[in-house]
Parts: sequence; C-alpha cells; structure tokens
Amino acid sequence: MLASDKETESAREKMPDERSNGPFKRISCTNPFYTIKFFVVCQGFLQLSQLMTSGYMKSSISTIEKRFGLSSQTSGLVASFNEVGNTVLIIFVSYMGSRVHRPRFIGCGAILVSMAGLVISLPHFIMGPYEYDRSISGLASNITDICIPGRKEREVCSESKKREGQFVLPLLLLGQTLLGIGGVPIQPFGISYIDDFASKSNSPLYIGILFATSALGPALAFMVGSAMLSFYVDIDKVSAAEIHITNKDPRWVGAWWLGFICAGSVVAIASIPYFFFPRELPKEEEPQRKSIVEVNKKDLMYELKNDPEDLGDHTLSQFIKMFPVVLLRLMKNPVFMTVVMAMVNMSAMIAGLATFLGKLLERQFTLTASVANMIIGAVNIPSGMLGIILGGAIIKKCRLTLKQTTIMCMIGMGFCALCDVPLLFLGCQTQTVAGLDYSGSSGVAQLVAECNQICNCSPSAFNPVCGLDNIEYISPCYAGCTGLNINPATQRVLNYTGCNCVILRGAHGVAYPGTCGTRCPHLLMPFVTIACISVFLGSLSHTPGFVLILRNVNPEDKSFAIGIQFLCQRVLAWLPSPVLYGSAIDTACLLWQFMCQQRASCRYYNNASFRQRFIGMQILFESACFLCFCGVYFLLHQKEKQVCQEQSNRIDQAISPSPANESYA
Repeated sequence: MLASDKETESAREKMPDERSNGPFKRISCTNPFYTIKFFVVCQGFLQLSQLMTSGYMKSSISTIEKRFGLSSQTSGLVASFNEVGNTVLIIFVSYMGSRVHRPRFIGCGAILVSMAGLVISLPHFIMGPYEYDRSISGLASNITDICIPGRKEREVCSESKKREGQFVLPLLLLGQTLLGIGGVPIQPFGISYIDDFASKSNSPLYIGILFATSALGPALAFMVGSAMLSFYVDIDKVSAAEIHITNKDPRWVGAWWLGFICAGSVVAIASIPYFFFPRELPKEEEPQRKSIVEVNKKDLMYELKNDPEDLGDHTLSQFIKMFPVVLLRLMKNPVFMTVVMAMVNMSAMIAGLATFLGKLLERQFTLTASVANMIIGAVNIPSGMLGIILGGAIIKKCRLTLKQTTIMCMIGMGFCALCDVPLLFLGCQTQTVAGLDYSGSSGVAQLVAECNQICNCSPSAFNPVCGLDNIEYISPCYAGCTGLNINPATQRVLNYTGCNCVILRGAHGVAYPGTCGTRCPHLLMPFVTIACISVFLGSLSHTPGFVLILRNVNPEDKSFAIGIQFLCQRVLAWLPSPVLYGSAIDTACLLWQFMCQQRASCRYYNNASFRQRFIGMQILFESACFLCFCGVYFLLHQKEKQVCQEQSNRIDQAISPSPANESYA
C-alpha cells in the first residue's frame, strides 16, 4: 500500500501543467471535461436550475395553500423549511473543502435537488381530484349550489380523505428538507473548484458570471410559476370539457405540481456532466497581463481567495478546537456583530417579501396567481438585481471608505423604509360580502339570513357570486338563487336567477358567477412602482454590507466570518421570517375554510389589515436594519477617533524629551 501511494504521489508530482505540451494539454484540447471554462458553463446552468427549483415554491405557495387548505403560517413554514437541511450541513461542507471529489459531490447534491422536486409534487398524485365545491361529492358544483328549500345536506368527510390529508404536509416538508440538503454542496464546492483551477485574473470573472446567472434563477422561477398556474391543477386527471371554471374564478387552482417536475427534470439533466469531471483540473494558463491582477487586488473576490489561513486546511480535531475560539473572537468584534444583525434584518424583510408578495397582490387587486407571479418575476426581482449590481459598482468606482460605505447603506435602507410608508394606505378595501364581520378577525361569519334560511345551505360551500346590487355571496345558495342559465356550448353558468337575497327595485334579482372584485385596478401600477423603487433602494445595501464584514475582521477569519453571517441569516431570518409573516397575515382573516371540521385556509381577508400587517413588518425590519447601520457608523467613528488618539499619543511621546535626558541636561 505504501509503495503504491508513493508511486501515485510521484506520478502526480510529475504530472504536466496545462502550460506545457504534455498529456493534459492534449486532453484539454479534445475533452471539454478537462477545461475550467466548460465547468463554469455547467455550474452556471446548474445554479440557475437549482435556484429556479427552490424559488418555484414561493411562486406557488398561495396555490398550495388553497389546494390543501393550509393557513399562511403553515405555508410560511413549508416555504422556509429548505433552510433546515441547509443550515445543519453548511458548516461541515465548509470544512470538507478540497478533501473530497467536489464535482461528484455537486452532482449528487443536484440529484437530491431533483428528487426533492419530485417528492414535493407527490401530494398531487396521492390525493384525489380537486373538488372546487364540496356540497355534494361527485356532482357539478354549479347545479348543487342553488337554493333547494327543505334540502338536508351535510358535509361528507370519508376516512380515505382524512388519510390523504395526513400525508400532504409531511411530504412537502420532506421535499423541502431534501431541497435544502441537496443545495448545500452546489455553490460552495463550485466556487472553490473554479478558484483552484482558474487563473487568478479569470477567477473573479468566472465567479461573477456564476452570481449573475444565479440571480436569474428566482426571476425565472416566478415566470415558470406564472405559466404553470395558468393550467388547471388536474389537467392530467380530467378532460377540458369537465373543467367548468376559468383561472379568474376564486376557486381556480393551477397546476402547481407541474413546475416542480419540470424544474427537477432540468436539475437532473444539469447534474450529468459532473460525474465526468476529474477531481483535479489542469491549472488554467495565466495571461501575461500583470495589470489585471494589480487592479483586482482590492476586489472583493481577491480578499476571499487570498486568506492567509483557511479553516478548511486543518484536520477535523483542529477545526473543532478552533471553532469556538474564532467564534468568540468574532463575537467580541462589535462592528462585525452589528453588521451581521443588519444583514439578518434585511434577509428577514426579503424572505417575507418573496414568500407573500404574490398573495398580497392577488388579494389586494383581485389578480390571478399567474399574473401576480408575472409581475414579481418581470418587474420586482429585476429591480432588486439592479440594486445589488449598482451597489457593488458604486463601491468599486468611487473607492468608498468604510464610513462612506456605511453611509451608503444608511441612505439606501432609510429611503427604502420611507418608500414603503405610502404602501400602508395604497390598496383596495375588501369587497362587500354578505354575512362577514369586518370589525373583528374571528374568522367566522353569520351567513344564514332570513332570505336564505329555507335553503339549508352547506357551510363548506364556496362558489362566490356577485349580485346586481354589487354585494358578494359565498355561494348561489346563500344568495337564495333558485334557478340558473347555462351556456349549452361550454356548460358554464351564465347567471343565477330568482335570488331571494338580491333585491333590486323591489324584485328578486340576478347574480353572476365569480367575485365582485376589489374594483381598484388603477392603484395596481402605483403600488408596483413604489414597491420596485423600495426593493431597488434596499438592494443597494446588499453588497456594501458584505464588504463591511470582510473589511472589519482579521484576514485569517474572513472565510469563517462569511460562514457565520450566512448561518445567522438562515437561522434568524430565512427560517423564521416567513412563519412570522404568515402568522401576522392569518390574524387578518375574516372567514376560514373548514375541511373535515378542521380549520384550513382563509377564504376572505380584511384587505386593509392584511396590507398594513404585511407592509408594517417590512418597515419594521427595514427600520431595524437602518438603525443597525447607524450603530455601525457610530462604532467606526469611535474606532477611527481612538486610532487617531493613539497615533497622536505616539507622536507626542516621540517628540517629547524623556525624563532621563532632562535630568542629564
């Protein structure tokens, strides 16, 4: 064994460099898997597809809520649960570094991400067809929902339906956990692999390409969500003739599962090349342009790459011993801890925005999930990307000092919070719905009235209709409608007639299928514009905050400091924030859905309360971030003042005569 190890080691020492005319030169010319450029292409494609898969959950979360009867708090937990697996393993991945076959680990992680997408889509296949009306199982809802005097009806909840519901949440959480675990090695191992085998001048360029490509992932996820949610959820189970509702109907549920299958398949394809890359690549040839390296010496990537001491270079026992020492040293650094808290608040704001902004747009402006996702993917996310890029460009172009960088963060977050204040008042009121109590948030309604008392309507029915009096009823039965007109070609209801509760000019009126809507589409454009400006201003502080961390820790602690920052952001922001937002949103519910006598998703929200709670939490986190950056500025000012005082004291000591010299004189 020893002899063979020595032979392998000597062979590796004799292995020719790419700059020579040896075997590696010939291999790299004919085999793309021995070139770093092809690895960058594969890594960019993989990171794009992986972030598209993880971001797709946020684009479809309101649809998943409606399909399986989840509260906003529960859906927030589902959306953030991928951070659990990621957080548990991220430190071990940081330690392993170059000790493992990194391309294969990346490939295995990608396969796990692909499997996670399939696991998340499983509830669609184990559950029965979606019943958008539960009054009488198996019959068309538009016929059974009319008022039939003397009807005796009760909710049917079979044992099979109960068992099916018990599997949904565990499968979603399991899929999200696998998604988080699979994503752990992809970016860290990919960046370190590129940095090891790319030339020093090209490495920042390649890593920049990866970040730019990765930034497109969430935007693409919302665009894919917009396309998939325009299809009916059971497109694989029922024919088009059996679908009697459109995507504008409040009962519509889009094909949320289809996006996970498509995204998971793309990730599986992206994983294939990684099993053909070698453990080590030939080092890329360094261009004979010294000026490029000199220019990049103060760049962010240069600082990350040229740490005097990397914790990954130690043995496991040394790593475990050093962990508390370095952690304590960083915790004693007040500037570092304050910047980390600022970044935590910023991440909490972003996590809540990404998870529930689509739902806010749907409820406030009566948009479909498809349109809401299109707005977020095409407008909001690109404005955030522009802010991140511009923030880094300003630092590099203007060569800002640490105090100037902090001022830039303060200005960005301060104006971000101020921009969100008008959004507290810019929105639509909840449409008038018969029986709802708008004064409280009990989530129950007095739906039975004198005009529909004889109908004995099902409390679980949900088929909103809009009367000619512009009052909405949760079903034709609660509107007291006794007849209906159907389009013979499409078999869709045109209107309901003989509605006892819809009194117009002293006669029984007519109701039309669908919600009355919030009737304020003119406010959508101002709302989206102000939200985009706010996102842009907040994103300006993203890169500067990252720089403040790197420039305020010891050189040997930089890699560990970044790891601690990411860990704190995951544990304190990305994991709990969607749950907190969801809990706040649930308090604005006016009418809850009940499935098998258990509370499920919310039917109607108090739109003003929903908006004020959501935007209020945004302003709270933005203000906390602003105050943290103010604290950073104060600490830097004190530090600078202390350094100046020490320098002044040293100068005074140098020029003043010593006591011995005075006595001699």
